Amino acid sequence: MTIRHHLSDQLLIGYAAGQLPEAFSLVVATHVSLCDECRARLASYDTLGGALIEDQGDVEMAEAALEAVMARIEGMPQATQRAPMRASGIFPAPLADYVGGDLSAVKWRSIGMGVKQAILPTGRDASARLLYIPAGVAVPDHGHRGMELTLVLQGAFADANDRFDRGDLEIADENLEHTPVAMAGQDCICLAATDAPLRFRKFLPRLAQPLFRI
Repeated sequence: MTIRHHLSDQLLIGYAAGQLPEAFSLVVATHVSLCDECRARLASYDTLGGALIEDQGDVEMAEAALEAVMARIEGMPQATQRAPMRASGIFPAPLADYVGGDLSAVKWRSIGMGVKQAILPTGRDASARLLYIPAGVAVPDHGHRGMELTLVLQGAFADANDRFDRGDLEIADENLEHTPVAMAGQDCICLAATDAPLRFRKFLPRLAQPLFRI
């Protein structure tokens, strides 16, 4: 597997610092478990962060601060803590742990044209969902009001700008408008996270948008 589209430095640093929304952390952890390059970059940021903390010397902590931090870590889904290296089926370990299994554990909901989605339970500051797009089917033309991360887990999709295969991550922002199309040969399954609703041009997708929470 050759991965050509990687995480940005900003996302990796935010993940290492624990500052990303839960939905984005899930995508980052899942990509890192597939991508040697991003895993190495993340390790370097972790090392740098540890060195910076050591340089600060002894810092007085508020009473019960350690207990509060540990409780927060223990309460987080495993996927948002760090990315294990194993995999289960087509779902890398962080996602499989989060979903509670592989494809058979997903409760899909049809959203039309053979496309299905499964919204994952995450914090309210961003949303995560699995998308199933039949080969050859296009997602309606849309733009973005915020950031959208789309990680390919099976098959591939393409838009006017590029092609994205398993392990590739598309990072979309307010400047991108596109019509992703699942490539022929294999149905496309993606993990996507957004921090704002998409911006559809056509009336019918806009009408259905509140119902499907996209």
